[in-house]
Order: sequence, then structure tokens, then C-alpha cells
Amino acid sequence: MDKVRLGVVGYGNMGMPVSNWLIKEGHCPEIDVTAICDWEADRIDAAKKNYEDKDITYFSNVDEMLASGIVDAIYIAVPHYDHPVIAMKAFEKGIHVMLEKPAGVYTKAVREMNAAAEKAGVKFGMMFQSRTAPVYQKAKKIIESGELGEIRNVTWLITTWFRSQKYYDSGAWRATWAGEGGGVLLNQCPHQLDLLQWLTGMPEEIYAKCSVAQWHDVEIEDDVIATLKYKNGAMGSFITSTGINPGTNRLEIAFDKGTMIIEGGKLTVNELNVDLSTYTGKEAAHLFDTPKVTKVNYEFPEVKTPGHALMLNALASAIIRGTDLIAGAEDGLNELTLSNAMYLSSWTDSTIKLPMDEDLFYEELKKRIATSKHKNVKAEVVDATSLY
Repeated sequence: MDKVRLGVVGYGNMGMPVSNWLIKEGHCPEIDVTAICDWEADRIDAAKKNYEDKDITYFSNVDEMLASGIVDAIYIAVPHYDHPVIAMKAFEKGIHVMLEKPAGVYTKAVREMNAAAEKAGVKFGMMFQSRTAPVYQKAKKIIESGELGEIRNVTWLITTWFRSQKYYDSGAWRATWAGEGGGVLLNQCPHQLDLLQWLTGMPEEIYAKCSVAQWHDVEIEDDVIATLKYKNGAMGSFITSTGINPGTNRLEIAFDKGTMIIEGGKLTVNELNVDLSTYTGKEAAHLFDTPKVTKVNYEFPEVKTPGHALMLNALASAIIRGTDLIAGAEDGLNELTLSNAMYLSSWTDSTIKLPMDEDLFYEELKKRIATSKHKNVKAEVVDATSLY
């Protein structure tokens, strides 16, 4: 195989720009887009007009596209509940998948999806393109090198998600438990939650407060504060909101030998001349002396290839040459576990130990779906066949 034949499922806010990067801008030389699927006729019309000079087949039904024999892999960018359903349909036919974030709404469905991918022996990637940003790539290398020692504390303040009420009112499915499956944690923050677990590992305990309709007329959370506890005793915090402007996006990780700060696309490392775990302070001239610090600032050039394209290039290489994906099935499960645990902690006002009680989460989610103003999704696993 020289090129992977790719089908795009969902020609909306994500599917359209990704299609453009693939088809018009040529960022993925080992991929040919051979099919586009969307259940809305006006979107298909827009795609046909956009790519009128390209040999692309259009579908309104995902089953027909998967049975067509013209795709080796698909990129899925549809509403969250449908992610596992469509992915598993592809796996049944031996078709590889790149799945837009999040992996799903609840971990029970995602765990089933991951098992289906493993059984089918296909390549299954998660679209966590923030991992490709040079600042996070560098941070990952420094952490893995061990030069800063063990992690002591993690703090991520991410409040650059301001949304107006008009945004939430733009679709009946938005900001509803039945339509979207969650709020700022499920919609805006999956990339930060993925990076959090990718850089620092999974915590052992989570306690969170998720404020519903704090700043908007919605039925989901729009303001969250969570505390994390890791295996080595390190503590962490994750704070996010869609009701703050201007916001802040700052990740600070403290280690035994200094701190790492990521903000504004820049990385600052403050390295200590001694290890805090062994520092006694006997050589200090004054009572409150601290270890000496060496500050290193890293700046990175603008990336020319979009992160989405880099992720799809990795998928193509995995299919053609058997190389590794950048983010896979387990990463999708880990990211969703973090948000599910934060929800469950808030709903039950309790500390959630990981692995969490997935059955309890699912039951609590169904209660909220049952009272949701959006009635197009049932509380059971969604069957999306009729939608495509």
C-alpha cells in the first residue's frame, strides 16, 4: 500500500477544515480522501462544491460508506455519543480509525470500543493533536529524562474557553446531557486532560466540584475545580471555566529539582542546584535561604503543518509501515476517565479512587439524560445507524 484511502465522517466544524488540510493543502502525502459522509444534505452540497475537481464519493449513510470498499480508514468527527458506535462499525469491517476527541461520553462504551479495535487488529488513533506542539514535545522529553526528579505538584489553570450564551443557544443539542454529554470538561478540555495524563501520569484519587449553569443558562457544567492525588503523594489541581474573560492557560509542574511552566506557547524551566528531597539547608547563611535557581527559557517556531495532519500522517504510517501512533485507544480511555471521575465526584460529593466505578457513573449519567431538555438521545448505548 502506497497511500491510505480515507473517508471523512462528519463534514462540520472539524471535518471541514481537516478535509481542506488533506485535500487542498496537501499536508498528508500518504492519504487520499476518497469519501465524505454527512447526514445533512447542505453539508454534502458544500463539500461537493468545495472539491468539485476531486474524485470523491459522497454518502449520507455511514454503513454504505463502510461497505463501499473505497476506504481503508476513516476520520470520525461527529457528536460525542456516536464516536464508539461508528468506530465499532468500522472495526467490524477491518477499517482503521482516527477518532476526534473525546473518545466518547462514558468509559463503559469506550472500553467496549477499545476491545473491538484490539479484536479486529486495526490501527486506532485518537485525535489528540496538542501532543504534536513543540512545547509539549519538549516538556515530555525533559520529564522522561528524569533530570528534574520526581513530580511534587501539578497545577493547570485553563480559563481561555469563554463562551457566550449565544454559543450555547446555537444548537438544541449543545450544553445538554442527552445531546452533548457534558460541558467544559467534555467539550473544551479533552486536550488538556490528555496532556495532563500524558505528561504526569494518571492520578490515584480525584475530588471535584463542577458548577452547573454557573455563568450560562445551560444544564451542564461551565465551571470546574478539581484536586488530584498521585501515587507518590504529589497533589494537583485542574481549574477550568467558560465564564471568564480574559482567561489564562498556564501549566506548572513542580519537581524535586525545580519547576516547569508552560504558558503562551513558551516553556520555562527553573532548575535547582540541589534536590529538594535531600536538601537540609545546613549551608544556608540565613534561616529562609533557598536553593539556587538556574532559569532556562524555551521558545518554539510556528509549526507549518497542522497538528491534525500530523496525527493523520502517523495513522497512515502505522497502516503502511507498522510504526507507532502518537495517541491510541488507551489514551482516549485515560482522558475520558479523568473527566468522568470529576463528574462522578461532583455528583456524589466524594473522592473518587481510580479505577473508578464505571457502572455507577453510567447510572448517574442516565439520570441526567432522562431529565435533559434534548430528547434525541436515549439513556442506553446510542444506535447511530439511522443518523447516517
